[in-house]
Amino acid sequence: MDFLKLIEEGGFIMYPLIICSLAVWAVAIQKFWFYLQFDKQFRMLSEKAGQLVKENKIHEAKGLCHSAHPLIGLPYLALLEKHEDKNVWEGRVARRLSETKEGLKNYLWILGTVGSSAPFIGLFGTVVGIIKSFDSIARAGKSGFAVVAAGLSEALIATAAGILVAVIAVVFYNYFQTKISSLLLDFKNRLEDIGDHL
Repeated sequence: MDFLKLIEEGGFIMYPLIICSLAVWAVAIQKFWFYLQFDKQFRMLSEKAGQLVKENKIHEAKGLCHSAHPLIGLPYLALLEKHEDKNVWEGRVARRLSETKEGLKNYLWILGTVGSSAPFIGLFGTVVGIIKSFDSIARAGKSGFAVVAAGLSEALIATAAGILVAVIAVVFYNYFQTKISSLLLDFKNRLEDIGDHL
């Protein structure tokens, strides 16, 4: 049976789990770095822009916003480009804030997808291992632990690997969701503080 031969030769079910694990760690490292830089940059911008606004140097504050990352600078620019109609002005700032929120959430779908699908990949490995065990029984013409041990061992390893990858992905996903909420709240509060001076 070609399918079982493929399983015997490579234990192919581990490859998707390895890819999922690498994707989780790549996203996690990128997000840790990005959120650290985002936090540092927006705090610095809010302090400098706030000081310039207090000194009524709006043009200089806008120039400062242009040099910042778009997810940080665009909401500040929307705030500084005041409109006669307050509703239009507030709507524009709200849209830029929603864009910042979506930008902060980039690639988190990978963690969510891996967290929900990795256990099923592991479960598929379990089914494959059990099929292999039954094939071993059929070939040997007898049952017993020695005959099915290899298949069951692969099944348990695949299950454990799938659960481990999923748990790590879910932990990172929940941590980053909480981090985004905290960053956005602080970001919005500092933006509104500057708005009070306009």
